[in-house]
Amino acid sequence: MKQPHQPVLLAEAIAGLAIRTDGHYIDGTLGRAGHSQAILAQLSEQGILLAVDRDPQAIAYAQQALNAAQDHRVILRHAAFSQLPQLVRELGWYGDVHGVLLDLGISSPQVDDSERGFSFMRAGPLDMRMDNTQSMTAASWLAAASEAQISQVIYEYGEDRYARKIAKAIVTARTQQPITRTEQLADIVKQAIPKWEKHKHPATRTFQALRIVVNDELGELQRLLAAVTEMLAIGGRLVVISFHSLEDRLVKRFLMRQSSSPSLPMGLPITKQQMAKPRFRKVGKAIKPGREEVQSNLRARSAILRIGEKIT
Repeated sequence: MKQPHQPVLLAEAIAGLAIRTDGHYIDGTLGRAGHSQAILAQLSEQGILLAVDRDPQAIAYAQQALNAAQDHRVILRHAAFSQLPQLVRELGWYGDVHGVLLDLGISSPQVDDSERGFSFMRAGPLDMRMDNTQSMTAASWLAAASEAQISQVIYEYGEDRYARKIAKAIVTARTQQPITRTEQLADIVKQAIPKWEKHKHPATRTFQALRIVVNDELGELQRLLAAVTEMLAIGGRLVVISFHSLEDRLVKRFLMRQSSSPSLPMGLPITKQQMAKPRFRKVGKAIKPGREEVQSNLRARSAILRIGEKIT
């Protein structure tokens, strides 16, 4: 049975944006439009929401969910969020964005659709593309990558200590027949791992790693973070919901760097006035879902939300 889509940390994310009714806001991960609907509910006729997603299905769904054809406050774009700087320039918002929201990872509808190939629990094509107009799938990447590349990706992006064993098993299996199905890959990984983690499917880390490399998820996030400071207005907020340590580490380090004065060599002849000032301030501590939310939506259990505000 499919789990209905539930936006994670919805109230906390909207509160973190500190929405001004006439502001310019961006939902960089539209999904099933839950966060976008909540943002729109707080905008006046003068406010505008730019909502983007890599998944054409998300854009098609949002056309109706957000009444985009009739609501002049809504701008929808099929794009990766690393393309936001270009889109914002085209809109004339550069340096005048009041809030950016990112809800990272895959959405429930993507996981639940066996044809998308994200889940080791559902038999389907080994696809994993967030944007199914791109050419490279998980199957095509696995077919072309070397054993060393596969091992490195599973180790770095899946943080799996059995990465070498899994990579070797994958390369051996593909010499016998192409690996094109989710159930094929899940079975290969299950047989390759000598000891399973308690309460975790042995293929979890491998599927995460492949999804990240196919969609260049960490690269996408790094490119957006490198540009977001200049996109935001003074007082503008960045709100990011992450679901695994690799994403959260990038966000946490970004906010630490941006909210700290750069360290300079001792004895450098500059005054306090000449020192570079922090661009951001961290707003509160990292937020995690409460017990009630996790009980109603198990997919929220690993979520962590961080908020930053541009101050200079």
